[in-house]
Amino acid sequence: MLRYSIMRKRRLLFLNLALVGGTLLAVRALAPTPIHLPNDRIAMLHDGDIVFQQTGGEQGRAVQLATGSPWTHVGVLFKEEDHWMVYEAVGPVVNTPFEEWVSHGAEGAWVAKRWVDADEQPPNTLRSALMKAGARFHGLPYDLQFRWDDERIYCSELVWKMYAEGAGVRLCEPKPLREHALGSPIVQQAMKERYGTTPPLDEPMIAPGALFNCPLLRTVAED
Repeated sequence: MLRYSIMRKRRLLFLNLALVGGTLLAVRALAPTPIHLPNDRIAMLHDGDIVFQQTGGEQGRAVQLATGSPWTHVGVLFKEEDHWMVYEAVGPVVNTPFEEWVSHGAEGAWVAKRWVDADEQPPNTLRSALMKAGARFHGLPYDLQFRWDDERIYCSELVWKMYAEGAGVRLCEPKPLREHALGSPIVQQAMKERYGTTPPLDEPMIAPGALFNCPLLRTVAED
């Protein structure tokens, strides 16, 4: 009887270890694939650079169709203790390690752009101004309805307002929802889910693609 009890406990222990091991493997499989960032491109980056990426999912596809641009997400780079971080509105507004941020995009593709007058600013002035402007948004939830108020905020709105308030630069002009391409079924479905039957067609909005095409920004690195 004692021998049977010991054997039974061993079998249960083995089963528990197998289940734990399987769970850990499943969690690791769901984790983003580590991204190697080329040193030559990383060396080109400066504080305040704006980074763009393509994200998947229904919202990403709807944004691409509505804006006519492949770029669906954007954030601002700051260096913290020798590590690049992306300040982004992702629900909530947070700092994300650049490597992790890149791993969330499609195929790890990204582009970094810089304000054309950034190099003319006194050292650390732009960094401090942008960080101060962005601080008031920290922790805010993501705005799925893309409103222009400050109760919630979306990615490109955060970047635009940080530059407008911190550097006094309007990177491009927001345009109302009605001026975007709203005709595709995917865009129509996304609008219905967010607004019901009364979309805010006159609400000013700024899209990642609009920032990407802004003539006040120049490309400094990409991968």
